[in-house]
Amino acid sequence: MRSSESVISTRVRIRAKAALPLILLSCGQLHQTLPVMNAIITGATKGIGRAITEIFAREGFNLALCSRSQSDLDAYRADLQQRFPNIEVLVRATDMRQKSEVLAFAEHLRAHWSAVEVLVNNAGVFLPGLISEEDDDLLEQQIETNLYSAYYLTRALLPLMLPQQRGYIFIMCSIASKIAYPNGGSYSISKFALLGFSKVLREELKDKGIRVSAILPGATWSNSWAGVDLPEERLMQATDIAIAVWSAYQMSPSAVVEEIVLRPQLGDL
Repeated sequence: MRSSESVISTRVRIRAKAALPLILLSCGQLHQTLPVMNAIITGATKGIGRAITEIFAREGFNLALCSRSQSDLDAYRADLQQRFPNIEVLVRATDMRQKSEVLAFAEHLRAHWSAVEVLVNNAGVFLPGLISEEDDDLLEQQIETNLYSAYYLTRALLPLMLPQQRGYIFIMCSIASKIAYPNGGSYSISKFALLGFSKVLREELKDKGIRVSAILPGATWSNSWAGVDLPEERLMQATDIAIAVWSAYQMSPSAVVEEIVLRPQLGDL
């Protein structure tokens, strides 16, 4: 059986250049507008975020990554730079629940880069509970991490995307953005709100050349499911979500997948 890495390698062949727009010049010649190969991924050291990072690294993108653990970031950066020596990898430990740290991460990026092609708002947290029983601060924790982080980071980085009149923003929502999630409580509330943010952002940016996609995965193997006694095939692989993101990015600038819903073959848990 092939590894997840080999599956990505064989299935993802077309470089980012495949999606480049063509502009007709007055002399009748065609000219390609080259994207700035810079991608930002939050929550990048584990699970879905790491799988997305792997694809963009393999496709030659410079990367800016964050997670809460500086040691995890340093180790992953060293690994990436060993395997992909021609890309730049920026890392910064960031607690995405804290507005000040989100804005500091954005400022760190603006100090290094003048343009961004891809932003993946992936960071999030799942804290189970019932609305009638959960702790008082559970809603605040998940709204701040799952919604506010994407809102503040996107606002801070749009000045690096708007001048190019191109780019792609991916927002990691959830099946819980569409249906009430069992024992989801405040988590479902935060994810419903995040999908609303994605829809509004899509409308605001559609005439500015920036595409916006909401990704709505169901149960996917990650640290959240560690120790669960289920067969491997019952849940999706993080690489499945990453392939969906890359496939959407590869489309021409005249097309956008507004929502990508992914579920395990056997359905939701």
